[in-house]
Amino acid sequence: MLGHKRIPSREGGVEVVVEELSTRLVKQGCEVTCYNRAGHHVSGKKFDNKIAHEYKGVRLKTVPTIQCKGLAAVSSSVFASLFAALGHYDVVHIHAEGPAFLCWLPKLFGKRVVVTIHGLDHRRAKWGRLASAYIMAGEKNAVRFADEVIVLSRNVQQYFMDTYGRNTVYIPNGVTTPEKRDIELVQERYGLGKDSYILFLGRIVPEKGLKYLIEAFRGVETEKKLM
Repeated sequence: MLGHKRIPSREGGVEVVVEELSTRLVKQGCEVTCYNRAGHHVSGKKFDNKIAHEYKGVRLKTVPTIQCKGLAAVSSSVFASLFAALGHYDVVHIHAEGPAFLCWLPKLFGKRVVVTIHGLDHRRAKWGRLASAYIMAGEKNAVRFADEVIVLSRNVQQYFMDTYGRNTVYIPNGVTTPEKRDIELVQERYGLGKDSYILFLGRIVPEKGLKYLIEAFRGVETEKKLM
């Protein structure tokens, strides 16, 4: 597997999927290797872990990464794709559109290639014109070269059919059954009582629309807190 930042780190949704999927495949008897990106945790150096070579039975390999904004993801994906193409693997599973740019490379070496589209990344506001073009090229290469394309929503599945006439496999992300905790923990840690707050839970990125929530909340007469 490649295309994620690193596991175990839970730096984003892709990393959660890769960690959960790879460890479950190992439990089912598969041999799994994940190619991790070098560099620091997105939340800061204090969250960095030592470079690991194994996690819950999953082999971990850290690939060379150019530590420069805009090049870290591309460089790590290029090296991971090359190593995966040359490795003794039956299937190469690529996560996200940008890393799929080189999905033809493992195919060239006889590998079966699966690409999971976690979202239409070229539409995200954080990417500039050049980055969006690269990601879009990755999407097209996935359509052209991947043996199977997995999508997480019916809307994206319809997008691939309408845009490319490409059949995809719809597999929505699952969730681990949550552990129920005492409500008193919320009050002790954050000073919040039942029905006293509105919760936003998600990454702080433009496409989540958090600024609209804050603007709307400012215009609401309420004693509730926005968390």
